[in-house]
Amino acid sequence: MVFIGFHASHEQIAPSALLDAVAAAEGAGFDGAMCSDHLAPWSPRQGESGFALSWIGAALARTRFSIGMVNAPGQRYHPVMIAQAFATLEEMFPGRFWAAMGSGEAVNEHVTGDGWPPKPERNARLRESVDVIRRLMDGDEVTRDGLVRVHRARVWSRPAQPPPLFATAVSAETAAWAAGWADGLATVAQEPAALRRVVAAYRTAGGGGPCILQVHISWARTDAAAFSIARDQWRNGLLTPPVTWDLEQPEDFDDAVAGLDDHGLRKAVLIDHDPVSLASRIAELADIGFDRVYLHHVGRDQSAFLDMAASDLIPSLKEQL
Repeated sequence: MVFIGFHASHEQIAPSALLDAVAAAEGAGFDGAMCSDHLAPWSPRQGESGFALSWIGAALARTRFSIGMVNAPGQRYHPVMIAQAFATLEEMFPGRFWAAMGSGEAVNEHVTGDGWPPKPERNARLRESVDVIRRLMDGDEVTRDGLVRVHRARVWSRPAQPPPLFATAVSAETAAWAAGWADGLATVAQEPAALRRVVAAYRTAGGGGPCILQVHISWARTDAAAFSIARDQWRNGLLTPPVTWDLEQPEDFDDAVAGLDDHGLRKAVLIDHDPVSLASRIAELADIGFDRVYLHHVGRDQSAFLDMAASDLIPSLKEQL
């Protein structure tokens, strides 16, 4: 049985409302949740960006299922602070927290005033950061002078077992590289052939743990309404890496999508008004080789989607997966 999760989008929903939504998602029958970790939204229309590390503690306290987050240590976040934060969350909520570690995006990281490194350097910095975080959660005193600098750091409050640290990857090359250090793989929906390459690269390179898929969806009672939601809230889905890695401001994303074909959104977002059809489309992606699927309804109002998920979408998915 594939795990069906709920994605909580900090870019779109105020933290208090998102807390209500994740509690409602548990009540609707989702198996767990995950959240984004942004300093800025993708677009001014999204208009939010709560602090994920504060929010996730409240969300874990209010629910009983597992909740994970995406995190990019090394620039905006020093890895020592991330190790302390993760250790605290896991100590308070054993077995319920995980993180998917990525190399970051300039829209969140540029605020430090440091230069934005090229992708190979960001990957190397991520690997150093993950090594620091793991050693600190193991109880080591860490000193390092590399792409990240650490001086005699130690985390004193630690969990009995450290939480799993997965890798984020959108390409087969990054997935194969991550197989050497990650406890699992998290990626985002794209063309099925590309997803097959990502999963195969990770597994062939010896990657273990779960393969996790985040799927952007837009549901409404009519196709036109569902498309309108996607166009208003997730036009950034028309953009792909490396463009999305390097833009600095939400307004830059709006400028970059100006003039692009809106109908390309149907490749980035599963737009549907029929829950059974939507479930079939999600199941086809999950069958590629994913152990967990997290659903992100791109609308800012989650209540109608969660009602539909409880009554139709989740039961249909559980029949098909």
